[in-house]
Amino acid sequence: MKNRIFMYLFIFSVLLLLFQFMNSKKIFDDSNQKASTSKKQIQKYQDSILTLKDDIYNLSQFSFDYDDYSYDYFLNQGYDVDKLMVTVKDALYSQNEYEGEQHPLVPYVSTTNTKILINSIRVLNHKWIIADFTDGQLWGEMLVAYSLNEEGELNFRVSESLLKPIH
Repeated sequence: MKNRIFMYLFIFSVLLLLFQFMNSKKIFDDSNQKASTSKKQIQKYQDSILTLKDDIYNLSQFSFDYDDYSYDYFLNQGYDVDKLMVTVKDALYSQNEYEGEQHPLVPYVSTTNTKILINSIRVLNHKWIIADFTDGQLWGEMLVAYSLNEEGELNFRVSESLLKPIH
C-alpha cells in the first residue's frame, strides 16, 4: 500500500512537472514571438521617423522660421522679429476685408457671388510670401513681395499669380 501511494505520488509529480514544462515552453515561445514582432515594429517606426524628419527638413527649407539670414535681416534693423511676422501675416489677412468685387491683392475677379479670400500664407524669407486664395469655386496662388518703409509700414506687391483651372 505504501508503495502504491509513492508510485501515485511519483506519477502525479511527473505529470505536474510535464504540465509545468509544456506551459512554460508555450509562454516562452509566445514571448519570443512578441519580441520579434516588437523588433520589426520598432524598425518600421524608426524608418517612419527618419522619413518624417526628411519631410520636415524639406518643408522647412522655404520657410522664414528656418532662414537665419532673413531672421537676422530684420533683427539687425531693430525689429522684434516674432511680433513682426505676426504683423505681416495679420496685415496680409486683413486685405480680405475689402469693399466691392476686386480684392486689393488678388488679380482675379470672383466668378461667384462670394468674395475672393486669401486662405493661407507662408512667409518664405524677408522679401517674399506665398499665398493661396479662393472664391469657393476658383483657386489660385500668388507670390507676394513685401517690404517695410522707413515709417515701418508694410507694402505688398503681387509678383506672380496663377489661377488653377476648373476640373
